[in-house]
Amino acid sequence: MPITVLNPTSQSETEPLRLALPVQSLEGSLVGMLDNSKVNSDTLFRYAEAILREQYGVREVLWRRKHNFSQPAPPYMLGELRACDAIITGIGD
Repeated sequence: MPITVLNPTSQSETEPLRLALPVQSLEGSLVGMLDNSKVNSDTLFRYAEAILREQYGVREVLWRRKHNFSQPAPPYMLGELRACDAIITGIGD
């Protein structure tokens, strides 16, 4: 009986990712908060928002919340966040 060996790796060609340019200042900026919906993530981001507004002069915060932490953010949500000068995302727990 022959043995079939499968290769689980991807052979697709992708473009290398480019890092965003560093933000020089957050004063007067619009910052996006992408909450992944894990426990306590909203608490963490609310704390971060207070610091950003009080200490760094952030003008506005755009909040978006994923419905499932294990899935990527939907394209429409990423499109909305493109208007931001900086975006913070992460996890809770």
